[in-house]
Amino acid sequence: MNVNVKNKVAREAATLLYFGAEKEFKQAKTRAAKILGTSFLPSNLEIAIELDNIAEENEGPNRKERLIEMRRQALEVMKLLDGFCPLLIGSVWRGTIKLGSDIDITVYSDEPQEIVNVLTSHRIKILSKTWTTVNKGGSTHESFHIYSQTASHYNLEIVVRASEETRKRRKCEIFGDELKGLKTRELEKTLINNPAQKFIPG
Repeated sequence: MNVNVKNKVAREAATLLYFGAEKEFKQAKTRAAKILGTSFLPSNLEIAIELDNIAEENEGPNRKERLIEMRRQALEVMKLLDGFCPLLIGSVWRGTIKLGSDIDITVYSDEPQEIVNVLTSHRIKILSKTWTTVNKGGSTHESFHIYSQTASHYNLEIVVRASEETRKRRKCEIFGDELKGLKTRELEKTLINNPAQKFIPG
């Protein structure tokens, strides 16, 4: 496969995602290949790297400042939920945010209402909440999703997983590596030492 064609498909798929023409990587890569008249489908990692490049080109220096502010806001929420092993994941962890990105935090508890109570007691307005069921590898996984906003009006999604999953390793479906994320203390250190640091493979 010609490297140039490979890059073009990844770039086209990333463009579709960035400007909202597609929402899922699978559909974006299929549509991009069709547009360019090829059967080649790039990896999610290749598309994610192009998506990061497009965001950088379109959003300029403000993007870095927004990332740092979103990480600071995430840290404030994580400190409130420190008893539930909070973990910052998603684009704010990776450092690959784009306009419209939200802050994704995973916590662990067998009583999701505990998380709701902590948030509301600190005057964090909850917009909605819902249970989600995912089937993977023949097993069913349930998680409780809480949607809110930070003080600076960044969208915030907190996913509550069962306490037995606290040390369970998960693979990132986009970048292909382990979904390590940042714990509270790790995020604090990042904000001190290299606040805009990226956490992507390679």
